[in-house]
Amino acid sequence: MAPFSKPETVLKQADGLISVGQHEAALQSLTEMFASKKFRNTPLVSLEPIVLRFISLCVDLRQGRTAKEGLMQYKNIAQNTSVASIETVIKRFLALCDAKVEEAQEKANKITGLADVDDLEASETPESILLGAVSGDQNKDRTDRALVTPWLKFLWEAYRTALETLKNNNRLEAIYQQIVHQAFKFCLKHNRRVEFRRLCETLRLHLANVAKYSHQPHSINLSDPDTLQSHLDARFAQLNTSVELELWQEAFRSVEDVHNLLTMAKKAPRPAMMANYYEKLARIFLMSGSALFHAAAWGRYYSTIRTSAPKTEEEVTTLAGLVLVSALAVPISAEANDDAPEEIKGRNARLTSLLGLTKMPTRSSLLKEALARNMLKMASEPIRQLYQILEITFHPLTICATIAPVLQSLAADPTYSPYLPLLHKVLLSRLFGQLSQVYSSVKISHILDLVAPLNAGPSTGGEGASEIHYDHPHIEAFVMACAKRGEMQVRVDHAQGSITFGADAFASSSAASSSPVSLIRNRLTRLATALTTSLSHLEPPVPAPSQEEQQDAFKALVEQLDKEKKDLNERLRVLARRLDHTERAFRKEEKSLLAEDYSRQQENDKKAYEAYCQTTRKSAEQGHADALQAKKRLLRMMQDYEDARKVIAGKKEEELQERKRKARAKIDAEKAKRRERILREREEERRRVEEEERERREKEEEEARLARELEEEEERKRAEAEAAKKAEEEKRQEEERSREATRKAREEERQKTLEEAKRRQKLEEEAEARRLARRTQTAANAPTDNVWRPSRVAGATAASSTSPSGTPRPASPALKSSAPPPRTAGSVYRPPGARGADTSSSHAPPSTPSPQPSAPPLIARPGGGGGWRERMAAKEAHANGGSSNGRDSPQPATPRIGSPKPTEDEDG
Repeated sequence: MAPFSKPETVLKQADGLISVGQHEAALQSLTEMFASKKFRNTPLVSLEPIVLRFISLCVDLRQGRTAKEGLMQYKNIAQNTSVASIETVIKRFLALCDAKVEEAQEKANKITGLADVDDLEASETPESILLGAVSGDQNKDRTDRALVTPWLKFLWEAYRTALETLKNNNRLEAIYQQIVHQAFKFCLKHNRRVEFRRLCETLRLHLANVAKYSHQPHSINLSDPDTLQSHLDARFAQLNTSVELELWQEAFRSVEDVHNLLTMAKKAPRPAMMANYYEKLARIFLMSGSALFHAAAWGRYYSTIRTSAPKTEEEVTTLAGLVLVSALAVPISAEANDDAPEEIKGRNARLTSLLGLTKMPTRSSLLKEALARNMLKMASEPIRQLYQILEITFHPLTICATIAPVLQSLAADPTYSPYLPLLHKVLLSRLFGQLSQVYSSVKISHILDLVAPLNAGPSTGGEGASEIHYDHPHIEAFVMACAKRGEMQVRVDHAQGSITFGADAFASSSAASSSPVSLIRNRLTRLATALTTSLSHLEPPVPAPSQEEQQDAFKALVEQLDKEKKDLNERLRVLARRLDHTERAFRKEEKSLLAEDYSRQQENDKKAYEAYCQTTRKSAEQGHADALQAKKRLLRMMQDYEDARKVIAGKKEEELQERKRKARAKIDAEKAKRRERILREREEERRRVEEEERERREKEEEEARLARELEEEEERKRAEAEAAKKAEEEKRQEEERSREATRKAREEERQKTLEEAKRRQKLEEEAEARRLARRTQTAANAPTDNVWRPSRVAGATAASSTSPSGTPRPASPALKSSAPPPRTAGSVYRPPGARGADTSSSHAPPSTPSPQPSAPPLIARPGGGGGWRERMAAKEAHANGGSSNGRDSPQPATPRIGSPKPTEDEDG
């Protein structure tokens, strides 16, 4: 693991990597910092920018798992010190993901194939991979799915990560509820039904874990009113979203969640919230087909709205009509039934508790409640007519014709149009109930005439309106369904085409109309009630004893029961002893009689056997005699039998031969037909084979032609390839020749350059020799010494006349001309500037001294004679014995500027 660096250093390093396009390396560096042990000790002021940068990189690279791990670690660090920092990071994370989705949608312009993806968490199927591999067209839908769906899936994973990070923490509860509402909006905006179900399951799991983690610090306390209210708001948002997405099962589960939270609340929720609850519950019950609880939910909604917020007169009229129509649309058979299965009773009790009712509602109770609240007067005129026709009037022959205009007016209103199918069922139930009170049997054709006015009206309103048409199967199916539910006793006579109503007045029936069955049952009920009341007056009930009396009576009863138990046990013991003694006595008495009884039984068995044998012999003899008599009678008619048999056999033989002849002829005809068919089939088969052979030959010829063309094409391509290759080879050779010529030209140029360099070097060496000669001559002509030293000149001349390689070379003309003349015996050395006419004969050009830095002139000492050089020159001249005129005498001279200083030896 890399050593821990300062946060500012890590952030700068990550920014530098991002600037050069290495996002993965930047994310890796930040991830290593998160994995360090010193990460927890980093101050939040320095850590928050790093986390924001880390989240941004995770979103850009779609690294959801890495982002989740980082958020979990940051939450564990910051939850005790800065909740606002966690909120900032989470909101930034979701905002970046949402921005990516919006950007992808803008690229795709219009999402068309997004709703076809059922589960964002599911991977690509083999079919989709194969389709993408073999399909060459990139249509709009596939492009949209490729652009938008991955980011949409990443956004969903981001919501799940945020919820998992913030769950079960009281300090993070506010931001948790905000993320829940945002997730609901996401599912509703993008129509994600599968993800919404998973989100609801996740929220239920988090709520179930509240009690499990209640002992931990900062756990959620549902006893807090604010916390419970926030959970209720979230569940109501979940309920609204499920209704908008038309997920009715999930909506019902959400209603149960809301009900469970309401039972935990210590104070009553807001009326507006409860009104929304009952409205959504009514829609759920309507979609599930539970008309009874749907009407009860509308009743609860009406009572909540009337007590909470004032409504306009129009709204009150519409709401009252809705409650009344929903109650009228409840099927007549939807009454409380004590004989219902326990499963149905449990389900009804559960739904009743969701509505907050103490007992299960019925159709009659809902109508009574609506009338008690004066809804009939507040409702519109068509609804009052509907109630009058269905509940009050008794006109079985005109009920359908009377109610048809009312149903048509209700169908035009979208508020009441969903109730038309239920109202039709209630109308038919009323029709058959009233007909059963008037007629014992009715023709089905007559019933069809009665319901004919309903055939012109729509069964449902809105865009999906469909025409109702009652026919014979429809009426028969409805009657059989009523009989199955026990609404009426009825039989259908298909032979007569009629319906017969039952006459068993004591049969069980749940019909709500005043039929003879219900009248007799009610009469018996009233009789039983009257008898019970009379008995209560004749024999008033005994007053209840006191508690002490009850205890004494209980003790006496216990003692009496113990005594009776002991007596019963004693009696049973005595009776068992007596039975044992009696059995022993019987066995003792019968022991002596067993041998006599056995002999008597043997004699009886022998007599019975002899009688059986005699009876069998007599019956066999009688049967033999009867068989002999029958034989004699049959022998007498044997001749007639033989004659008749021959006649019948002859006839049968003729019939048999005739049948054989016909069968043979039929077989021959069938054989001929089969032979002809087989020949025809063979001919067709031969033609088919020839046709297939011809097609095969044509196909082979075509394939051969295509093969030849392919070979020719390949040969042409091969020739073109060879020509191209040859041209390429020639081009390459031409380039090689060109490069070779260029190389030779460069080589010649290089040789010329080398020769020129050698020539220049030679010239430079000659120039250097000349410069050396001039320097030597200048040094020799300098007035720094009055004594001529031939060794220096000779050494310089020898050095200049020798090449660097050691070979002698001729001296330059300048050096020859500038060399002083050889000295003779007795001559005195003169400097070049003091020779006068002696040096005028040499025409060497004067050497131009190199410029020297300026120096102050030397001043000769007074007294003449010059310095030590003049004295040395005088001594040397005196030693040589030579004389010279004043013109040859040495002159004091100033040493040349820049000449080398005299050494210690020269100064003497």
